[in-house]
Amino acid sequence: MHPGFSNSIVLFLALTTGLALPPVSAADTPLTEAALTQWLEGYKAAWEARDADNAAALFTPDATYQDEAFTPPHVGTQGIKDYWTRVTTGQRDVKFQYQVLSVKGSTGIAHWSAQFAVADTPTTIKLDGVFLLEFSADGKCRSLREWWHLQSSPPPAQ
Repeated sequence: MHPGFSNSIVLFLALTTGLALPPVSAADTPLTEAALTQWLEGYKAAWEARDADNAAALFTPDATYQDEAFTPPHVGTQGIKDYWTRVTTGQRDVKFQYQVLSVKGSTGIAHWSAQFAVADTPTTIKLDGVFLLEFSADGKCRSLREWWHLQSSPPPAQ
């Protein structure tokens, strides 16, 4: 748990945004902050390298990846790989940062930000978002839901 966030704040955010934290079953292996950090490091490495294969390898074969609130999720490692291949093709010089906010049962919540240049344009994109992640016992992500805000800017005038 991030020192600035209590379980009640995370629960409040989940309830007021319509998110329901999944129930913890006896079959679930509790997620640790260290395990979530390790997974986020893998995600960071995959995104910064624009490596769709390594990104897909972070997920279970039947995982869901919902990158926008009102669109259907990408399903399975092939669906996730196809999505990553498409969206990272035009990204250059990706920088990704994250902060673990909460870990409970098999669920983790993280704040993240990213910045990258758009290939062959003067545009820089900045993203600021939140992940809601559910993990399987083997440490792979079985569900990723994210919410993000985009800021785009041209380079400074010369």
